[in-house]
Amino acid sequence: MNEIVAVILPYLGRIVLALAIFLIGRKAVSLLLQLIERRMEKVEMDQSLQTFLIPLLRVTLQALLFLTIAATVGIEITTFAAIIGAASLALGLAFQGSLANLAGGVLILIFKPFKVGDFIQAAGFSGTVMEIQIFHTVLRTPDNQKVIIPNADLSNASAINYSAYDNRRANIQLTVSYDSDLKKVKEVLYGVIAKQPLILDDPKPMVVMGGFGEDGATISVRVWADKSDYWTMYFALLEDIKVAFEEEGVRIPYRQMTVHLEQSREN
Repeated sequence: MNEIVAVILPYLGRIVLALAIFLIGRKAVSLLLQLIERRMEKVEMDQSLQTFLIPLLRVTLQALLFLTIAATVGIEITTFAAIIGAASLALGLAFQGSLANLAGGVLILIFKPFKVGDFIQAAGFSGTVMEIQIFHTVLRTPDNQKVIIPNADLSNASAINYSAYDNRRANIQLTVSYDSDLKKVKEVLYGVIAKQPLILDDPKPMVVMGGFGEDGATISVRVWADKSDYWTMYFALLEDIKVAFEEEGVRIPYRQMTVHLEQSREN
C-alpha cells in the first residue's frame, strides 16, 4: 500500500488539477457554444451554416480540452500528436465514406444548392430541409417522416429544389373527347382560371391543345402560383375544372374495351 501511495502521490496534484480543468472546461465549452449560437442568430447567419458549424466547433473544442488535460497529467503532446496522426491515417482509410460525407457537407454550404427550409427532391426522397449536419442532411417529408441522407449522395447526385424561385408552374394535362368543341373547352378552362384567386396573372396563364391521344384530345393547362400557395391552388384548380366540365357538358373520355365474341358452328 505504501508503495502504491508513493507512486500516486507525486501525480496527485496533477490529477486533481486535470479533474478541475475537465469540469471547468466542459462548462466553459458549453457556455461558449451557447454564446456563439446566440451571436449567429443575432447576425442572422444562414441556418444551414449554423447547423453545420456548431457541431464542428463542439468537436474541436472538446478535442482541445482533452489535449489540455493530457498535458496537465504529464503526457507528452508531441508523442500524443504522433499517435493521433497515425490513428487519424488509419481512421481515414477505414472511414472513407464519412470523410466523403464531410466533404459533401462543405460543398453544400459553399455552393448552396439548397438551404434549411427549402423543399427538395433528392436520393429518391422529397421533403423540407430541416438540418445540414457534418455528415448528413435531415429532411422532413410531407407526411412528417424524418429522412437522413448522407451528404456525399446529395453533393454528387442530381437534386430538385422546389423552393429556389418564388413562383412555381403547374402543368395539368387533360383529355377531352374528340367530339367536344375545342373553343368552348378553352373558354370553360379560362373561366375557371379567372375565378381562382391564387393563380398569378404574370406569367400569363395558358391553355393549349397538347396533342392527339388514343382516347381524345390532350389539353395542357399551364398556370403559375407563389411557391407557398402551389399545392392549395393545384388541388382547388383540379376540383374546379371537374365541376365546370360537368356543368358545361364537356366529356372526359375513359378507356373502354369492346369484346366481340364469335360463335363457331360445326358443320
